[in-house]
Amino acid sequence: MTLKECKKEEKMDREFRKKFKFEGSIDVLTQMMVDPAAAEKRGGAKNLPLRRGEILDVIQFTNQEQILCRNSQRRYGYVPRAVMLPL
Repeated sequence: MTLKECKKEEKMDREFRKKFKFEGSIDVLTQMMVDPAAAEKRGGAKNLPLRRGEILDVIQFTNQEQILCRNSQRRYGYVPRAVMLPL
């Protein structure tokens, strides 16, 4: 990983912590897949855009309705539990 990529990741992590008021280390708990039958959705203020069949890293199980996840582009956001499938 180059210095430029490392700095970019650090910046994205800082923005994530500020936006979601997240404290502690960012650890991946598990990976889950977006339901291939689910409708694709654009992201919102704190919601992650969804693509069918996409594999997401689960950062935190926030409540009964949503999960805090990270996608392959290192973007963070909430995803509804109803569209997530275990791997």
